[in-house]
Amino acid sequence: MRVVRPQHLVVLTLSSILVAFSVSVQAQQPAKVHRVGYLSPRNGPEQREESFAKGLRDLGYTAGQNIVIDWRFAQEKSERLPVLAAELVHSNVDVIVTFTTPASMAAKEATKTIPIVMANVGDPIAAGFVASLAHPGGNITGLTNLSPALGGKRLELLKEIVPKLYRVAVFWHPDAHAPALRELDNDARGLRLELKPVTVRSSSDFDGAFAAAAKARADGLITLPTSLLVDFRKQLTDLSVKRRLPAIYPNREIAIAGGLMAYGPDVNDNFRRAAILVDKILKGAKPADLPVEQPTKFELVINLKTAKQIGLTIPPNVLARADRVIR
Repeated sequence: MRVVRPQHLVVLTLSSILVAFSVSVQAQQPAKVHRVGYLSPRNGPEQREESFAKGLRDLGYTAGQNIVIDWRFAQEKSERLPVLAAELVHSNVDVIVTFTTPASMAAKEATKTIPIVMANVGDPIAAGFVASLAHPGGNITGLTNLSPALGGKRLELLKEIVPKLYRVAVFWHPDAHAPALRELDNDARGLRLELKPVTVRSSSDFDGAFAAAAKARADGLITLPTSLLVDFRKQLTDLSVKRRLPAIYPNREIAIAGGLMAYGPDVNDNFRRAAILVDKILKGAKPADLPVEQPTKFELVINLKTAKQIGLTIPPNVLARADRVIR
């Protein structure tokens, strides 16, 4: 029979106490608090930000307990975005979520190491954010608001409300929209429509752009996605109404501001899905391995007040398909 000496009993007892103490300490240690930075050119939180926060809550994150969101809004002053992006980098956030292409560019220039999730951008390849949608290849991934079928769908909707539509002015930026314009031109030919491209680089081009559309005898207007049009949406829509030019836009915000019609991705759904990407990154996934996702839900917004102002009647079958009608 083995004899246990007293000194051995002391060692065993101490070992048991240390193990028990270690387990107790581990059990009492609080969960890691993740820090998420958020960068937007807008004035403050809106429904899209709530959709993002709710997406995180649905995934088990509780503000102040296991996650902190550091919100940064540029108050419609895009020149402030680089400064705000630098602040997020210096605060050692675990991931930065961006809204719009300018915000994503500011974050990209501020860090090459902190993961960046684009919640809603135009063409991330043309902007230089990723190598490809399937293989981003760097510290950036996220969601694009582009879909191959969107341009054609917008033209179809415009043709439904303007039966005699033939010439369509298209506001575009040569540095950002060349591939999208080619696709839109193919869609237009399929619908027997003629595109009249008009270059718009800044809001100072708006007056000249509408004058060019009138000179081309355009029956309608379509705009390609850009934050410029959203930032100056009131000026844009006022000119469209003044010219009595039926227009369709890619952003719901423009229709709400007075644009005739908007058809595009459901932004709130994009932000919910951005939360899923953030969760994957916080759990160890690398942005380079997470494909950039395209929109899966879309919404149609029709402004009947604007339709009345320009003397246009929206067909009942189009109105019935609207997700939101502004009366």
